[in-house]
Amino acid sequence: MSELWDTHMHSQFSGDSKSPQEDMIAAAMEKNLSGICFTDHLDMDYPGEPELFLLDLPNYSASVHALQEQYANRLPVRFGIELGLQPHLAAVHEDILAQYPFDFVIGSSHVVHGLDPYYPSYWENRSEEDGYLEYFSSITENIRAFDGFDVYGHIDYVVRYGPSRNEHYSYKQYADIIDEILKLLIEKGKGIEINTGGFKYGLGHPNPTEDIIARYRELGGEIITVGADAHKPEHVAFDFEKVSGILKEAGFSYYTVFKNRKPEFVKLH
Repeated sequence: MSELWDTHMHSQFSGDSKSPQEDMIAAAMEKNLSGICFTDHLDMDYPGEPELFLLDLPNYSASVHALQEQYANRLPVRFGIELGLQPHLAAVHEDILAQYPFDFVIGSSHVVHGLDPYYPSYWENRSEEDGYLEYFSSITENIRAFDGFDVYGHIDYVVRYGPSRNEHYSYKQYADIIDEILKLLIEKGKGIEINTGGFKYGLGHPNPTEDIIARYRELGGEIITVGADAHKPEHVAFDFEKVSGILKEAGFSYYTVFKNRKPEFVKLH
C-alpha cells in the first residue's frame, strides 16, 4: 500500500466533517501512505442550506500550508479543493482558482438542477433510471460550462443514494451518456479518479465502477487519481489494497498525483 497517495479527503473545513486535519495526517502515516492531498468541499448555492459547504478559504489555506511545513520531513501534504460544480457557478469558480495556489482541483457533481441525490427529495418525481440519466447528463453540462478542474470526482456518485443503489445499475445501461462524459474529459485533457468510497458505502465497487475506469483508459484517458473520500480518520486509504489490481486490470501501469496543478505519474507496484 505504501506507494499510494490518498488525494481525496476531507477535514473540519468541510461542512460534512468534524475531523481535525492532524488526525487525518496521523491516519495516513499509520497506513504508510506516500502522501496525501486535502480536498475540502466548496459547494456554493447548495440547496436548502446555502452556507453548509462554504469553505473558509483563508483559514483552510493557512492551515494546510502550516501543516506542509510541520510534516515536511514525514509526509507530503498537498493543497486541494473539491468544487461542487453547477454551470452558473463557472465564473465564480474561475475567480477562486485564480486567488489560491492549489495543487489539485476535483470537480464533482453533488447538486443536479437544484437537488442533491443524497436527499429523498431528488427521487420524489423521478424513476431510478431517470434520476441516474439526469445526473450523468448534468455532468456534461458542467464540463461544457467549466473545465478549470483537474479530475472529475466520483462520476457515478448518484448510485450511492439511488432507491436500489447499484442493484440494477451498470456502465452498459448508461454507456452512451457515460462515454460522452469520458470523451469530453479526454478531449479537454482532464482525468478521473478511482474513489474507494464506493466500497465504504457497501456497493462492492469503487466510484466510478471498474468498467468505467477501463472504458476511460480504452478511449485514451491517461490521468487517474486515487482517493478514499474519507471524512473520518478511520476511512483514510479505505480498501486501498484493491486499487492497484483494479487499475492494472483497466490497463493502467501508473496512477496520478498533482502538484501545482501539474500531473505526476507514479508507477504501480
